[in-house]
Amino acid sequence: MKTSIDQGKRDEILNELGSANKIFSRFYPGDRTDRQPVHTVYGGAQLFKSETIRKMGQTAESHFWAYAPDASILANALKLSGSIDFCEKIYQKILNKLETEAVEDFRIDFEDGFGNRPDEEEDRTAEFTAKELAKGMKNDFLSPYIGIRIKPFSEELKNRGARTLDIFLTTLSELTKGELPPNFVVTIPKVTIPEQVKALVDLFKELEANTEIKPGSLKFEIMIETTQSIFNPNGESNLRNLIQAGEGRCIAAHFGTYDYTASCNITAKYQTMDHPVCDFAHHMMKVTLAGTGIWISDGATNIMPIPPNRGSSITEAQKAENRDVVHQAWKIAYDHIRHSLLHGFYQGWDLHPAQLAIRYAAVYSFFLESYSEAAIRLKNFVGKAAQATLVGDVFDDAATGQGLLNYFLAALNCGAISEEEVKVTGLSMDEIRTRSFLKILEGRK
Repeated sequence: MKTSIDQGKRDEILNELGSANKIFSRFYPGDRTDRQPVHTVYGGAQLFKSETIRKMGQTAESHFWAYAPDASILANALKLSGSIDFCEKIYQKILNKLETEAVEDFRIDFEDGFGNRPDEEEDRTAEFTAKELAKGMKNDFLSPYIGIRIKPFSEELKNRGARTLDIFLTTLSELTKGELPPNFVVTIPKVTIPEQVKALVDLFKELEANTEIKPGSLKFEIMIETTQSIFNPNGESNLRNLIQAGEGRCIAAHFGTYDYTASCNITAKYQTMDHPVCDFAHHMMKVTLAGTGIWISDGATNIMPIPPNRGSSITEAQKAENRDVVHQAWKIAYDHIRHSLLHGFYQGWDLHPAQLAIRYAAVYSFFLESYSEAAIRLKNFVGKAAQATLVGDVFDDAATGQGLLNYFLAALNCGAISEEEVKVTGLSMDEIRTRSFLKILEGRK
């Protein structure tokens, strides 16, 4: 068969392309395979003690029992669709989660939750919370993921943020001989320029050099809270610059709803998680960070489901008012979380134990609603080895196969479905964990 291109020249061109492909692959190593928490709970540092997270779970469970004593009340409050059995399944899953692991991720907060206090007080609190964290490690009281949020590295607050970081980690290292809690992370808020990230990395290196903390073990996440985080002064996308300045230590990017909407000059009444300016930022984060292994998280709903009437002697009318207020706040949070899930943000913030049950209600309902249809479609698709198949009125192609796999990965990650429920698709857990539909098909050839 005739060809027109010299073999040597063709190899030269393709080898050059191969080098470029390798560089590209380093930028996009793929999604992480470890479990991503569905939320991060923030609590003021001044309130943190070793048993705080356990008590949060107990408070969350008591609150849920008080305002949703059965599945029908929860279904009515959240306007859940589906059968009685479906609502009951979600209800029981929530109860089990609150009893066993109500908080998946927690931040000891030295920023908004702590406020601006005298330096002496923040110094004492940084030392005290480190001691309490060490105690929590020893007694196994902590959540699976945990960390601290320091103050931003703005010109006004950079010294305070760095000093708190130093006191906290130095104290913790002395007590634990350099051991960090599993999945420990430092959150740096209001990041606007790569130099702020670089400064944090340099501080990490100094801490690791001068304590028993293992070199390279300190990780961080950035908070996207201003328009400058999205675009730099030249009008270029800034997100990758911020990540790259982290030298591989940045593991997540969290969106800050209220600071971001304020930076967009949105009035207080309309500062909500589903505002269009937030969706623009969400999509910029999603497009920029997809395939990089950087986790993304949405913000929080700031309307707390707290009853207005307290005490043991409240009237029946006041009890009814309490229930209505709590249920209204639940529904707002539920809708906001569902909005985040729809846009591919499978993690978000919670600010109060009373919000935890609704986090799980939204996550479980979102994934369980699609389970039966997704299981059938994926089983058929795999069975025909990527040949197009028609199920009902939905036509599946190869990209849809990956989308179906993504559904099961996310649903399994958050606990909405079990490994046994995944196996209904005909896939093994080893195949699921490849995270690639094409690799699964190649393995079956």
